[in-house]
Amino acid sequence: MTDATRTRTTRDERYDVVVIGGGAAGLSAALALVRARRSVLVVDAGRPRNAPAAHLHNFLSRDGAAPSELLAAGRDEVTGYGGHVLAGSVVAARREAAGFDVRLEDGSSVRARRLLVATGLVDELPDVAGVAERWGRDVVHCPYCHGWELRDRAVGVLATGPMAVHAALLWRQWTADVTLFRHTAPALEPADREKLTARDVVTVDGTVTGLEIRDDRLAGVRLDGGRVIERDALVVLPRVSARADVLAALGLSATERRVHDHVVGTAIESDATGATAVPGMWVAGNVTDPMDQLISAAAAGSRAGAAVNADLVAEDTARALDRHAAMA
Repeated sequence: MTDATRTRTTRDERYDVVVIGGGAAGLSAALALVRARRSVLVVDAGRPRNAPAAHLHNFLSRDGAAPSELLAAGRDEVTGYGGHVLAGSVVAARREAAGFDVRLEDGSSVRARRLLVATGLVDELPDVAGVAERWGRDVVHCPYCHGWELRDRAVGVLATGPMAVHAALLWRQWTADVTLFRHTAPALEPADREKLTARDVVTVDGTVTGLEIRDDRLAGVRLDGGRVIERDALVVLPRVSARADVLAALGLSATERRVHDHVVGTAIESDATGATAVPGMWVAGNVTDPMDQLISAAAAGSRAGAAVNADLVAEDTARALDRHAAMA
């Protein structure tokens, strides 16, 4: 983060909106708000989910760019309209009469009329040797993010939950060489096995114990019996958890998200605009929708930013009406 995007905060500073999280969702929200002539502070801890990835995809006009380039451009746009971006973390927030008191890791605090949280999520990877080290490189999760780059390659899918068969069939669109490693998942239903067979997806039983790496590239998947099956990439569907610790003091906790009665992660509940059960607080991006890709997270941030501004306009109008009535 450049010096131009840094700002100092004091206890007396007050903003219309504090945005917690400076990823695609948070910066898009901030951009909508600063262009609406709102005073905005973005607090960014600098831990984007896609940091391990070399490139981003399916983001119109930015396809193939480095994730850091998108964020740098976003920060420049927000600060160019007068917004502030602070490198740091929010450690606590509490409601007060006029909005929120937001405490930062350096001990300072700021006040905000509204709070918008775009802290994203954390991927909880399976405990398989080598998976964490290769994550975002040749251990991947999303075909829309990585499928084109892995087209016609040997792809494995690690079954860790109810979406494994769906993932294997989905990846079959990009390559004819797909192997589903059943790993710790229950036995396949006959209908699922028939679908996989019809699409020439190979199913391998046995627990995956690690990855074979050659010349800093994934070369194969190792099973508990020592057998190694050559693969160029491994698909893993991690459990995802919303980064929501700072919200607990506000009485807002992440709730479980389930697929076929299987917990796949947690997220913060919100309405279509990102409004939460806490008055004056919105959420956007993966913290509320784990399925959001980068471009949809950015869209959600823009939508939430507009909703926050509309809420502030309503409050400003109500105050103006009170003043008008007092002078009548």
